[in-house]
Amino acid sequence: MSGTSLDGVTAAVVRFNETPAAGPAAPGAPGAPGAALEAELLAWLTRPYTAAQRDRLARALQGGSPDEYCRLNADLGEWLAAAAIAAIAEAGVARAEIAAIASHGQTVWHAPGHSTWQIGEAAVIAERTGLDVVSDFRVRDVAAGGQGAPLVPIADALLFASSGAWRALQNLGGIGNVTVVPPGGDLSGVRAFDTGPGVAVIDGVVRTLAAPLTYDDGGRLARAGRAIRPVVDRLLADPYFRAPPPKSTGRELFSAAYIERVVDLCRTESREASTEDIVATAVALTAASIADAFARFVPEPVGEVLLSGGGAKNPALFDTISAALAPRAVRRFDELYFDGEAKEAVAFALLGWLHLNGRPGNVPTATGARGPRVLGKRTPG
Repeated sequence: MSGTSLDGVTAAVVRFNETPAAGPAAPGAPGAPGAALEAELLAWLTRPYTAAQRDRLARALQGGSPDEYCRLNADLGEWLAAAAIAAIAEAGVARAEIAAIASHGQTVWHAPGHSTWQIGEAAVIAERTGLDVVSDFRVRDVAAGGQGAPLVPIADALLFASSGAWRALQNLGGIGNVTVVPPGGDLSGVRAFDTGPGVAVIDGVVRTLAAPLTYDDGGRLARAGRAIRPVVDRLLADPYFRAPPPKSTGRELFSAAYIERVVDLCRTESREASTEDIVATAVALTAASIADAFARFVPEPVGEVLLSGGGAKNPALFDTISAALAPRAVRRFDELYFDGEAKEAVAFALLGWLHLNGRPGNVPTATGARGPRVLGKRTPG
């Protein structure tokens, strides 16, 4: 998994165990009614991008030549393959035991309702590892009229549902997305959508104003500043936040130009705005956008919200979200399961497993697709 935060490649080795249930599977369902699916996380790791690698990816999101995209697609395939090989070694699992590598790649452009583009050449991964590769997961959902995102809800429902209560799982990668899961993970009641920025704007402000820092380590900058609330309110007026689900977004909206606008608005509103104040404003924007999304689009009786992704490690962001979502209980995903930074990689491993078993990987109530679809394309090893 390489996400919108552009911090590195996260790879996970996962063993899936399904306990069969009596009766045939319902059409389009992941398994027979009552079947239990468990994910055993054997190992995971993150290989951070070098400054040069991250710069190449960041430039690609803003434009590039055919030569640059061609080379980056192949080179990213090498980086993804190296991460997979390292994770397999970390798990101590023989390659012969690996059914396939599921690779999300890196989103370069996302045009919801029309198309989506992820790079990271699957043929390179297959060649370097000798393993089958399932990749390009989003395009089938888009072809079926869906947003192509979010795709994590299938894992949220099958692996991380509460047995007796409604639960929301809020991811805080570069972009924030939430999955609302009914008791027991009944797919017919699952809804999900992108709430807006996760850490993309926060990290962008830090890189712009506090280089060589690349993120707000420990939330120290945000905690030393005061959010400029009129700026947050003005940013929340963006039509994306008011648009009803299904919906998805990315760095096409929360881009370098957007981050520059945040900085300019802060300095216009308050000439004495410090770097810490502007970082605190970016934190407040993420928290307020999530709270606004819950108020507008989550009528279900959600009593518990689990935060995952890199942003959940930021104490300032965690506390601000907790206050914004009160009286709901806000907890870190890690408290109930494994390290939340591995969660998306585990989710795409599940999508690969579903593909190998001929089962749908999308949740139409989340993406808006015309129906369940098997996601991904398989490249033989």
